[in-house]
Amino acid sequence: MNGFAFRKRFVLRLLVVVLPVLIQSCGGKKEAPKDDTPKNYRVLPVKSGFITLYNDYPATIQGQNVVEIRPKVDGFVEQLYVDEGSVVRKGQRLFSINNPQFQQELLTAQAGVSSIEAQVADARLQVIKTKPLVDEGIISKYQLQSAQLALRAQEAALSQARAAVAVARTNVGYTTITSPVDGVVGLLPLRQGSLVSSTSATPLTTISSTGNVYAYFAQNEKELLEFNRTHSGSTIQQKLASLPPVSLVLADGTLYPQKGRVQTASGLITNGTGSVNFRAVFPNAQGILSSGGSATVRIPQHLENVIIIPQSATYELQDKRLVYVVDAKNKLHSVPVTVTPAANGELFVVNTGLQESDRVVVEGLIGLKDSMTIRPIPINTDSFLRTIQQP
Repeated sequence: MNGFAFRKRFVLRLLVVVLPVLIQSCGGKKEAPKDDTPKNYRVLPVKSGFITLYNDYPATIQGQNVVEIRPKVDGFVEQLYVDEGSVVRKGQRLFSINNPQFQQELLTAQAGVSSIEAQVADARLQVIKTKPLVDEGIISKYQLQSAQLALRAQEAALSQARAAVAVARTNVGYTTITSPVDGVVGLLPLRQGSLVSSTSATPLTTISSTGNVYAYFAQNEKELLEFNRTHSGSTIQQKLASLPPVSLVLADGTLYPQKGRVQTASGLITNGTGSVNFRAVFPNAQGILSSGGSATVRIPQHLENVIIIPQSATYELQDKRLVYVVDAKNKLHSVPVTVTPAANGELFVVNTGLQESDRVVVEGLIGLKDSMTIRPIPINTDSFLRTIQQP
């Protein structure tokens, strides 16, 4: 009996421990009830507005006049009157070239003029002495004519000698090189004592004018087609005339304070690059822009009555960009759109896919799906458009 009672108590204790576990495992856990309450999402009612887009093009800067300074005579650089980067005025001395030969030629020509002037004076005297004798019939008139012809010959020789002096003086003048324009001196590859020649490949220096500068940039074929479609006019010059003033972004990212104008375009697509070259001109009275520098030409494009949405309102799926549109029952529908990005990197101009009666979700798109019901929180469209409008 004692053994049986012991076993009975053991079995009862085992059932007390195991039975709740078995019951719990058989019954399983109950799932928590789902929360089907629509969540809040900010929604922008679509409305047309005004925005300015910008197209940026890398550009190179050149002075309006970039003049290579080359010697017209052979010789040695005797003196440099300027240094690299000096601001010079038209007519200011830059170099002097040592060539004694031209000075000697000038002295010889001047001596020749003096000699012939004496011969002219003698021939004139002969005419003066001969004329009375002819009038009195003492000598033949042919002698007077001969004296007059001799005078003319000497006068012609004198003119020729004076021309030789002018040539020699011009050659001497070539030994002093002056600036043909106002501008800034470039590099000086040759120094005092260097031998120079009129046939040298290397110029003495370059002078870049500082009054205005040119910014050269290019558009590829696709951009040129868009340019031709967007701007009015039947010729490239008429289209350029319709462009608003353009800006220049300097190499350090700052905006140049003066506006410029796009003046010319080549009109022909370059075979090698597939692009068309444009030229914009900017005032440079303060000399901020330097020839040979780099910058970015920024062309504005003012758009009216266009749909504008934040980039956060879109998402990409494969090769498409989509937005979530909220219908009248607050259900979501994904709609593909085509867009043009704004320069600030925060906005899209919608080309196709939306109309003014639509409402789009502007943030928190992760987790959304088609036919999902939300609770829209409208954004004031007028306030949104005022924040992105640009003059």
